[in-house]
Order: sequence, then C-alpha cells, then structure tokens
Amino acid sequence: MKVEIDSHSGFCGGVIRAIDKAEKFLAEKSPLYSLGEMVHNEAELKRLASMGLIPTNHEGLEKLTSQDTLLIRAHGEAPSTYEKLESLGINIIDCTCPVVLKIQESIRESHKRLGAKGTIVIFGKIGHAEVLGLMGQVGDDAVVVESLEQLKEKLAQGKVVGPVEIFSQTTMSPAGYEQICRYLSEHISNVTVHDTICRQVAYRHRELVDFAKKHDAVVFVSGRQSSNGQVLCELCRSVNPRTYRVVDESELQASWFSASDIVGVCGATSTPKWLLEKVAEKLKELQ
Repeated sequence: MKVEIDSHSGFCGGVIRAIDKAEKFLAEKSPLYSLGEMVHNEAELKRLASMGLIPTNHEGLEKLTSQDTLLIRAHGEAPSTYEKLESLGINIIDCTCPVVLKIQESIRESHKRLGAKGTIVIFGKIGHAEVLGLMGQVGDDAVVVESLEQLKEKLAQGKVVGPVEIFSQTTMSPAGYEQICRYLSEHISNVTVHDTICRQVAYRHRELVDFAKKHDAVVFVSGRQSSNGQVLCELCRSVNPRTYRVVDESELQASWFSASDIVGVCGATSTPKWLLEKVAEKLKELQ
C-alpha cells in the first residue's frame, strides 16, 4: 500500500495566525483563555490545553478578571462581545481572521444601505461562531439558511423579500453558494451577491476533487465538530466513494484497504499537519 499526504491540506491562514499568537503568549505566561474552542479539532485542542489554553464561553466571561487574557479566535465575534469584555476589563488577543473582518464590515454597510427595505441573507451553519459574529454586526437582522430547501421555505414564508444582499460563511461549499445565489436571483429581482467564501477554501474544493479522484481510497482527517471538515469530506466522497473520515489514527481500520491501494490522506482547514502525518504513518503500519 502506498500512502500520500495532500500537500495543500492543513490549517488555513487564519487558524495558523491564531495558533501562533496563542503559542507565543503561552511560552511566557499561562493560562490563556479562548472564547470557544480555538479550532474544531480534538487532537489540536488537547495539545494546546497541555500548554495552558483554557476554552470558555460567553457565560464564563463573568468569572474572568482584569488579570486574565482572552483570545478571540479566527471566527470573529459580535460587537456586543467586545463591549462586554471592555466593561469587565479583560485583556484580549484578537485573532479574528482578516477575511472575516472584511465581511463583518461589508455586512454592516449592506445593513445601512438596506435599512428596513430588504433582507440580508447569510448562507452558513446556524449557530456557527462565524455566523453568530456576522449576525451580531446587524443586530441579528438577517436570515440564515443552510441549504436551498431552507431558502425556499424562507421565501414561501415571506421572510426573504427584495432587495436582497447575500453573504456566505467563509468555509461553505462554493457550489452550494452558487446554487443558492442562482435560485435567489431567479425569484427576487434585486439581488446583490457578495463573494465571501475564503479564496483558500474555494481553492481547496477544486484541489481536493483532483486529489480524491487519483487515489484508490481517501482518509479524511477532521474533528467531529468541524463544519468545513464535513463539507470537504462529502466533496471527496462525491468523487471517491471509498472516502473514510477519521478523527485520528486510532480510528483507522485495516479492512478498508488492500495491499495494492494508493491511499490519499487529507483534511480540513482545522486539521494540523502533524496529525495528517501521524495518520499516514499508522496507515503504513497496517500493511
């Protein structure tokens, strides 16, 4: 069995930046708190926890003091979060992804333009941290849809009316966003589409299709809670039915493979390179 690691898999730029800042802080001082899980990958969270990173939530902010430091992860936060942190006197390390910051600014401008005349639509996972941060920019005055079916429901209920400005969570499927935007434009006369899927993510979609096609089997490595992981794994499976999703090397099963297989190992934008390498090494031991 031959094993190949996808050279383009691994953390996206926003996650690399956030983890780098966390590691530099923890090298000098511990603990460091993060608002929510810093990255949707159990193995990486365990590694960061061993260094002194402690996840907390919005309710837990009240327990922190002015002596504590809180990291805001790449997903971003709503303005109300910053106001609360300022009132509590908590030190912050803001790691909001620059791409997300630009989208937050753009959605605020769209909300001002529309006023009470139309609708802002967000294509994203309901409850996802990035989506909550975007909703917070406009006082939750937006409609979130996860699928074409949900969009159809919102249109039928009269919850989406023109003019419409539509945005996407940065890690959603480009093909899914295109489908949503096309349907919306066919049913609403005035639609402004904002190109907000991360370029790195969009490229990964195209690259992974080619990667999955050229291997006999694919092992996709990602955390169970990774939205991006779910989307990319299903993309791989759509062109290669022998795609297996694992959290780490312990979940590999020898029965999935044959001695003659060329197996590709890839992962989400929240999957660290070191974990891909561990999975690849374990695969070689299965021979």
